Amino acid sequence: MRTLGIDLAAEPANTAIAVLEWRPASARVITVEISADDAVVLRHAGAADKVGIDCPLGWPDTFVEFVCAQRDNRFVVPNTLPSAEWRRSLAYRRTDEHVRTTLGINPLSVATDRIGITAMRAACLQVLLAGHGHSIDRIGTGLLVEVYPAAGLKCWGLTHNRYKGNASRPALSTLVDELKKAAPWLELGDAEALCRQSDHVLDAIIAALLARAATLGLTTPPPPDDLHTASREGWIAVPACALNQLAP
Repeated sequence: MRTLGIDLAAEPANTAIAVLEWRPASARVITVEISADDAVVLRHAGAADKVGIDCPLGWPDTFVEFVCAQRDNRFVVPNTLPSAEWRRSLAYRRTDEHVRTTLGINPLSVATDRIGITAMRAACLQVLLAGHGHSIDRIGTGLLVEVYPAAGLKCWGLTHNRYKGNASRPALSTLVDELKKAAPWLELGDAEALCRQSDHVLDAIIAALLARAATLGLTTPPPPDDLHTASREGWIAVPACALNQLAP
């Protein structure tokens, strides 16, 4: 079994991919690439059993309706919600609010933050993967599943923040040590040095681990009432398991 993790960025330069091969007694990082363009992503995705992508797969229904209404001059200013609460209802998806209320982590807003630019690339990748014959949906039951490394790390009791950027290299290296201790069955190999230098590479590996969790059915699905909304907005696969439950 192979899982692919993608730490997606708007441009290839900061996009990293990691391929994990799951063996009888271990999981091994067999490929890591940084500066991954769409061709690289598609090539590795085509050879994977499951792909975890760190990027929103859709936009909030409320935001889409707001933009369309504003464009068509049929937008009516609401008078039942405080303005801040109303704006928040446009900015965040159901899955974002689910992560916030259950884990205390605030995902970036695909409607108002720069992550929206990356989501445009993700939208193109979804179409390209479907065009190659892969089953794609935004809930994560097909080849592709939306993941959030910070959520996975927090669920597994590992450092989940303040490890990104050049100034946080010591914290990044500490996180790599934590991961190795928590998952002795995970063979980083030559990728270990890259993980200590690039949070993009480490996030790609975490995304590949989360893809494994989704494959095993060890992530939290959308509640029944949110299923149709999640099929449009996307749904973050939060692990409902300990890290060692992913071990071969």
